[in-house]
Amino acid sequence: MRMSHIYQPVMIKLLLENKGTATKRAIARALLMEDRSQIEYYEQITTQMVGRILTKNRKITDRDGDTYTLKNFSNLESDEAAQLIKLCQTKIDHYLEKRGEAVWTHRRKSTGYISGSIRHKVLVQAKYRCLACGISAEQKALEVDHIIPRNHGGSDDISNLQALCYSCNAAKRDQDATDLREVATSYQERSAKCLFCNDVHPRITHENELCFAIKDQFPVTQGHTLVIPKRHVADYFDLYLPEHNAIYRLTSEIKHSLECDDPTISGFNVGVNCGESAGQTIFHCHIHLIPRRNGDTESPRGGVRGVIPGKQAY
Repeated sequence: MRMSHIYQPVMIKLLLENKGTATKRAIARALLMEDRSQIEYYEQITTQMVGRILTKNRKITDRDGDTYTLKNFSNLESDEAAQLIKLCQTKIDHYLEKRGEAVWTHRRKSTGYISGSIRHKVLVQAKYRCLACGISAEQKALEVDHIIPRNHGGSDDISNLQALCYSCNAAKRDQDATDLREVATSYQERSAKCLFCNDVHPRITHENELCFAIKDQFPVTQGHTLVIPKRHVADYFDLYLPEHNAIYRLTSEIKHSLECDDPTISGFNVGVNCGESAGQTIFHCHIHLIPRRNGDTESPRGGVRGVIPGKQAY
């Protein structure tokens, strides 16, 4: 069950309670009251920020477990309390008037707009789980995170987006010490002596921001395709996460295209050679997508186990 199954009856209930009409803001507030993940977010804000400052630093409140108490509240007259409430509201109004929408940028992870359709694709690709900790969207709100932030050169391409829960997203922002400007620059790395960096552009059949595809010059089967990161990187295990995302998307696109063009395709082998002892001859990472058809070999059982003769059958 997803949060949408809760949101819909919450909205209908509010409309019924308000004679069939409610503003967008009122509906949003009603949804917020039922979204435990958002409440958990502000519980963290209370514990780690405002509650800690008012209790430990300013000595205005006391804390007993999850309960906060205003010191000397019992000594206040009702009119004094009312004046303090009015003073707090004046302070809030003045600050909001001065800062405007910038106050809430901590809850808006980017200054641009990510469409609902792209957000949906990112969450579906992650199976509605945080890619860092694995928690489900049903347990904690997921956010669409720029793997390389916009202010460090990251793009809005889906290959640079990932699903993170709000806790992991905050932790990533605060604790990641990587110089992301150097990471962004490294995407432009090419080698003058590399075949895949220089001599394949006329042969490109598919492409996205971070990778491209060409037909293998010595195909194992008809349609044998290589998917290649644009960055010059020797080993599959040295790819960045956005490159993994881009390669997955392009490989899936090519698979679908091949199946549409050739209905005899009934399977695929996907393989990567990492290192000379594993058979790698061009030291620029590339992924083999090999279409398979019924009867194209006498005994396909074991598939990629056949990289070592005599080990395929079992």
